[in-house]
Amino acid sequence: MQQEPGKPEFWEAAFIEKQEMWGFEPSNSAILTKDFFVEKGIKNVLIPGMGYGRNARIFRDNGMAVTGIEISQTAIDMAQKHYGTDMPIYHGSVTDMPFDDKKYDGIFCYALIHLLDDSERIKLIRDCYSQLSSGGFMVFTMISKAAATYGQGTLISKDRYEMFGGVSMFFYDQASIHAEFGQTGLFEITEVTENYPMFLVKCRKEGR
Repeated sequence: MQQEPGKPEFWEAAFIEKQEMWGFEPSNSAILTKDFFVEKGIKNVLIPGMGYGRNARIFRDNGMAVTGIEISQTAIDMAQKHYGTDMPIYHGSVTDMPFDDKKYDGIFCYALIHLLDDSERIKLIRDCYSQLSSGGFMVFTMISKAAATYGQGTLISKDRYEMFGGVSMFFYDQASIHAEFGQTGLFEITEVTENYPMFLVKCRKEGR
């Protein structure tokens, strides 16, 4: 039986086997979001699904305090080895948020939400929005239906496929972004290229 991305065993095995599998350079999305957060004066950032911290560093280097959530203890150990032990990282699944009652003025969630099922995606969006301070911003990136892998593998539900030896992915378009983020301050959708075509989605919590 294949391990699923929502399970700790999947990511623990992946990080043990592949270690720093994405290198140390931040993603294009992280660079764009850093610029946006700097412009908006963001001071504290929550990163659900932080991995080994390659996207966290760019925010810290620009004066922001970062808190992470990560399902793999191996990835947490790697993050602390490379970036120090002074960055709080909660060990657990984003599906178990919240891990604290803190409000953050910035949340960055990279290439994670499309690995979740329908109810888990809605819960993650709601949980992140509830942890935003008034006037805060959350930025998500997710795979687009423009990706060459869209439609491959086994169809699980609408726009969701199992592929790559057990990984399930939901592929987004403008309509599904509006459907899932429309009630949480959605104000901008842009396209960004990583290993796959992706969307960069920005939301703002009213106030301030």
